[in-house]
Amino acid sequence: MLWQRTLKSSIQCTGVGVHTNQRVAMTLKPAAPNTGIVFRRIDLGARAPEIKAVHANVVDSRLCTVIGAGPRARIGTIEHLMAAFAGLGIDNAIIDIDGDEVPVMDGSAAPFVFLVECAGIMAQAAPRRAIKVLKPVVIADGDRRVSVRPAAEFSLDCRIAYAHPMLGEQRVVFHPNPGAFRAELARARTFCLEEDVARMRAAGLAKGGSLDNAVVIGKNRVLNDGGFRYKDECVRHKALDCLGDLYLAGAPILGAIESERAGHALNHRLLAALLGDTTAWCDVILDGDSHGPVELELERSRAAIA
Repeated sequence: MLWQRTLKSSIQCTGVGVHTNQRVAMTLKPAAPNTGIVFRRIDLGARAPEIKAVHANVVDSRLCTVIGAGPRARIGTIEHLMAAFAGLGIDNAIIDIDGDEVPVMDGSAAPFVFLVECAGIMAQAAPRRAIKVLKPVVIADGDRRVSVRPAAEFSLDCRIAYAHPMLGEQRVVFHPNPGAFRAELARARTFCLEEDVARMRAAGLAKGGSLDNAVVIGKNRVLNDGGFRYKDECVRHKALDCLGDLYLAGAPILGAIESERAGHALNHRLLAALLGDTTAWCDVILDGDSHGPVELELERSRAAIA
């Protein structure tokens, strides 16, 4: 049996929000089995509002993923932390945070991987569940497209295409084997074109963005010292974002994802379409004794997702 996992101990970090430029402190804490990933806005009073990291709570997807519960309780830019949880197989955690945006750190998921590994990972006495895809689901918007089809294991085939000499067309295929997330995706940073910076800031976004937490690409060079961390860092970061967004399904997905020029909005539309179709998926528990996961179908539990 594959068991649910949480942190062994609590661990704290501080940083700034890439969009708000506000200083924030965040503590990752262990959580009981079947809790899921839950954020608590501890700055909003003694009864800190709780926001579960599930697709039904997504309230914005402009350049990042924002979840919310009520008019004041919102948490933005959760995708890099969610990707770290997904990549390390963390099912249950409480995140206490004193602001409305997860700190951007260096713009990748690597600092969150470091925090989780410093805190330690602990198996729990509850079976790990997953979402088994039963039929293809496709979301398209012009030349942007994201889809999922049935498969025995999760995989992600991600492609981007930019009319820019430093980017062009890039593709990465990710399979979540042990150590793969750390090696292949975790260090990939968020990126933007230099020409887009002014436009984003005029829209009230990227106020805390800098060369310390994003790759900025000029007309013919990368502005950051040291350049790219991977030669195809940008598509790897898109795959990281997608992995984090899809973890808002509330459990790992057993299916093959294909993403072409997609972003946060299409990722969340895919989740809504998949989980909103009762014939497209079923709950399973994961048995790791054989070669790869063996799916054992369970009675559906919509409440666990919502």
